[in-house]
Amino acid sequence: MSFLQMFNLSFGFLGVQIAYALQSANISRIFATLGADPHQLSFFWILPPLMGMIVQPLIGKWSDKTWCRWGRRKPYLLVGALIAVLVMAFLPNAGSLRLSTAYVFLGLNAAMWFGLFSLIFLDTSINVAMQPFKMMVGDMVSEEQKTEAYSIQSFLCNAGSLFGYLFPIFFTWIGISNTAPEGVVPDSVKWSFYCGAALLILCVLFTFVKVKEMPPKEYAEFHGIDLSKTEEKKENPGFVKLLVRAPKTFWTVGLVQFFCWAAFLFMWTYTNGAIADTCWHTHDVASADYQAAGNWVGVLFAVQAVGSLCWALFIPRFKSHRASYIVSLLAGAVGFVSTAFIHNQYLLFVSYFLIGFAWAAMLALPFTILTNSLHGDHMGTYLGLFNCTICLPQIIAAACGGLLLKALGGAQVSMLVAAGVLLVLGSLAVFLVKEGKDKG
Repeated sequence: MSFLQMFNLSFGFLGVQIAYALQSANISRIFATLGADPHQLSFFWILPPLMGMIVQPLIGKWSDKTWCRWGRRKPYLLVGALIAVLVMAFLPNAGSLRLSTAYVFLGLNAAMWFGLFSLIFLDTSINVAMQPFKMMVGDMVSEEQKTEAYSIQSFLCNAGSLFGYLFPIFFTWIGISNTAPEGVVPDSVKWSFYCGAALLILCVLFTFVKVKEMPPKEYAEFHGIDLSKTEEKKENPGFVKLLVRAPKTFWTVGLVQFFCWAAFLFMWTYTNGAIADTCWHTHDVASADYQAAGNWVGVLFAVQAVGSLCWALFIPRFKSHRASYIVSLLAGAVGFVSTAFIHNQYLLFVSYFLIGFAWAAMLALPFTILTNSLHGDHMGTYLGLFNCTICLPQIIAAACGGLLLKALGGAQVSMLVAAGVLLVLGSLAVFLVKEGKDKG
């Protein structure tokens, strides 16, 4: 494929990542504003990845069998994007619906329950829209070009992150209020979600119109699948049988993924509270300083995206995928641990720039290594199942986050140090990864 074809194939990922960046940078801020205790914050991140674990394998399996006039994967990315747009319009208004004191259940007020279910639908729909882009690269790009194709996807992903992360501080800069009454999300955050929703659907529609997926016969020829034998067997293996047959690469890369995604769950959950404490010296979520720290989270995550953009250019230059993976994760670990020793908001740029190295590797390398180990007949299903290696660690990290925070003394910055330790463990797990197709 030409560079332009690979670019068009992943352009919609730009819009998807804008939505994902808005979610990851602002969810803890939104729920803290709605009244969540710091020890509760990680629990709000359990249900979204749990839904992802359920939905993604189904999307992969269904799309493997979907051959229609609009394509194979494209119908799913469009539906996911449309649902995400609707949810993005409602989520930041959770505190504006006069629900905060109307109802309390299991210690959560009605606004938090509304926000929680909105988050479930948002994360699920974003994943439904995101996964087809990874599948289409696996479907349509040769093994020799996959590193380049996923690097383009990583570039667009981080470019989208820049928009999503910087929207709140941009809207504050042009005069939109960054403070609001207690329990209400500021207008700067609301407008960020509205603009993100608009860009999401526009980018996805661009890819939907520009990309033409392969018809069944061409796909079979491209992947070396014998259609006559496939028809004779009429095999439709379930998830369990496919997991038993999964190449060793699936499991070893999955182990690396476990440590990496648990680390980033801690970053998304605790960065706001951590820097509000270490740089602004406040724990008052209703204060202007706390909201200023919330805006700065977007700036730091944007610096992370710039670091990821820069590092993504170097990843294809490594002769070994494993070497680039290890170096990237160790750089990210240094970035995370350094946050505990920095009390200047600008010096944190160095920390999050290094964290971006790990993020670039996480976006590009696992799918390159995995898809090169797979045959084409169940590509989507395996990628859907592989998404569980993204969701499961987030669920476990979210479930344990409050207990770990308490064990580490209650300082939220300690959770960023824990994230660094997890990335070191991930870098060690890379030594178990073997590339290429196996006969197992």
